[in-house]
Amino acid sequence: MSRVKLDQVDRKILADLQAAGRMTNVELAKRVGISAPPCLRRVRALEEAGYIRGYHAELEPALLGLKEMFFALVGLDSQSQDVLRAFEEMTAGWPEIRETHMIRGGGDFLLKIVARDKEHRDDLTMRLTSADHVSTVSTFETIRTSKDLPGVPVEDEAAGAADAAG
Repeated sequence: MSRVKLDQVDRKILADLQAAGRMTNVELAKRVGISAPPCLRRVRALEEAGYIRGYHAELEPALLGLKEMFFALVGLDSQSQDVLRAFEEMTAGWPEIRETHMIRGGGDFLLKIVARDKEHRDDLTMRLTSADHVSTVSTFETIRTSKDLPGVPVEDEAAGAADAAG
C-alpha cells in the first residue's frame, strides 16, 4: 500500500465520493476541477493507498424489516487475547451485529445491533448473554436518531492545523 500525500484536489475527491459514491468519473472530475484521466488516476491511487476502503449503498433498514436498533455494552470474564479474539470472531458471524468496538472504561465491547422487532431483539440479547465468556450485557434501546453520518470528516490540512492550534 503506497502512501499518498493528500492535496486539496485529493481531499475534494474523497469528500465528493463519500457524499455521492455513484457519480461517474467525468462528473467527479468536473466537481474537483480537473480532467477525467488524471481524476481516475488519483481515485485509483487513493484506493491503492487505502484511503478509499470500498463503495456501498446506504439501505433503509425499516423497509427491509429491521425496525429495531440498539446498542449492547458487553463485559467479558477475561481480557486475554484469546477470549477477546474469540468474541470478535463470534460477533463477526452475526449479521444483525453491524458494528463491534473494543472499548476502554465500563465494559469490553460496544455493539450496534439491528433486529426485526422486540422479540428478535430479546432473542439476540439472550444469545449474547449466554455466549462464552460473557459476564455482563447492558442494552440501550434507540428511541430516535438525530444524526447518522456515514464516513468521516474530510477537512483541508490548513483548517485542521488551525483548529488544532486553537
